[in-house]
Amino acid sequence: MVQHLFTMNLKWSEGRNGTGNIVADNLHTEISIPREMNGPGMGTNPDEMLLGASATCYLITLATLLENSKIVVLDLSMQAEGFVDVTNGVFTYEKIVHKPKIVVQNLSEREQKRINRLAEKAEQTCMISKALKGNVQITCEVQIIQG
Repeated sequence: MVQHLFTMNLKWSEGRNGTGNIVADNLHTEISIPREMNGPGMGTNPDEMLLGASATCYLITLATLLENSKIVVLDLSMQAEGFVDVTNGVFTYEKIVHKPKIVVQNLSEREQKRINRLAEKAEQTCMISKALKGNVQITCEVQIIQG
């Protein structure tokens, strides 16, 4: 068994509407509660970071699956959306939508079905998606374009 350890150091000041910072090997940024949640909106926040973790894991997994399947990808980009519900003062991260845009060299109907299957497989096998499963709904809206 191989186990990887990731560490992060965090510092916070001044209660709910304060600010803080996080430092990891390749991430150094300020943090606070976002403006949308009546916070100061300085730096990033847990909602963006969760969305970022989910989206980057999905995109890297998708790129790997496409490469392993020998699909010639001309461009791969993505938009991601995170939905947080607030009911009776309780914040719940409900849903993440990944919207990959895949530009490929050749696009037959067969190839389009194959790419859609890989996009779904990426969602099922991504480590972060698996960690969130049962707590946050994650969907995928794939756009495939012939370049």
